Amino acid sequence: MMKKVGITGQNGFVGSHLYNTLGLNPEEFERIDFHKEFFDIPQKLDAFVEQCDVIVHLAAMNRHPDPDVIYDTNVKLVKELTESLERTGSKAHVIFSSSSQEEKDNLYGKSKKEGREIFVKWAEVSGGKFTGMIIPNVFGPFGKPNYNSFIATFCHKLTHGETPVIDSDGDVKLIYIAELVQEIIKQIKTGETKNVYEIPHTSVNKVSEVLKKLENYKKLYFENGEIPVLESKFDLNLFNTFRCYFDIKNHYPVKFTQHTDPRGAFVEVIRLGIGGQCSFSTTVPGITRGNHFHTRKIERFAVIKGKALIQLRKIDTDEVHDFYLDGAEPAYVDMPVWYTHSIKNVGEEELYTIFWINEPFNPEDADTYFLNV
Repeated sequence: MMKKVGITGQNGFVGSHLYNTLGLNPEEFERIDFHKEFFDIPQKLDAFVEQCDVIVHLAAMNRHPDPDVIYDTNVKLVKELTESLERTGSKAHVIFSSSSQEEKDNLYGKSKKEGREIFVKWAEVSGGKFTGMIIPNVFGPFGKPNYNSFIATFCHKLTHGETPVIDSDGDVKLIYIAELVQEIIKQIKTGETKNVYEIPHTSVNKVSEVLKKLENYKKLYFENGEIPVLESKFDLNLFNTFRCYFDIKNHYPVKFTQHTDPRGAFVEVIRLGIGGQCSFSTTVPGITRGNHFHTRKIERFAVIKGKALIQLRKIDTDEVHDFYLDGAEPAYVDMPVWYTHSIKNVGEEELYTIFWINEPFNPEDADTYFLNV
């Protein structure tokens, strides 16, 4: 049976990833849109709550110069939501994002623990379902630097001419955003009450070791276009995170170095630390290919003959990035995850394009979602 799912904090880091991932399965989930002003208008909050089978409460404040503001804000949001649940007589399954900081001596952790306890009392009195997730440190594409994660901060600084600084080195338990989203979806599907559910971390890394990897990605990939060796799933996830912090308007297209002699020209298209699948296509004038996006794959489009328009759009935005490439000056554009992309022949001759992707195509797990740019 299809479940109607609402997400407070829908436009935040975790919320946007969860919202977009649920959208990949429209036969299972109907997304009930949430807007932050609902908390200020009880009638609109009630209308939202009444529609939902599941409410994932992610809305919260993580950072503020005054810790009391963080505490007051987070507890207030929980109370407003529970009051709406009570007014509407809702029996929705409430899933709450708490934090591994619950047991630490800070007001953010205290606000999360108190919020979870308020929901537990609501579920006991109302007969509703509640899952209180204790979440480790989360990283992934589109996290806000200086707010969501030290990894977001490092990635932003390395790709914007700044030097990251380690405030405190040590082991950090981490989970990738896509892994966290799958954990939340699992709870949505099972619908079980779990007052405390500690989501397991998927890797443990020293802050300095993470920075070392990112500095390597900057040197090899950001500066020279080389796909680095990715020895683990964590490495792939970290690399895909790093790639999403480029200022793509100014980074692409990247022109190749051509070596010419009387025989013609030689161009190195891609240097790899990993394998993958390489292919090429010819496209007649006026035809467009693509109009799809990936959530994990690394992909490069290299134009070697003809004229092309490559377009990219992050799927939950309206901004379209246009890149014009000409085989007279061979160049490439790499596709960030969660960006729908296309390539169109805008010239008068056949377009020749080389495509490289880091994993062979598997029709049973294609990681390819069609969406017009």
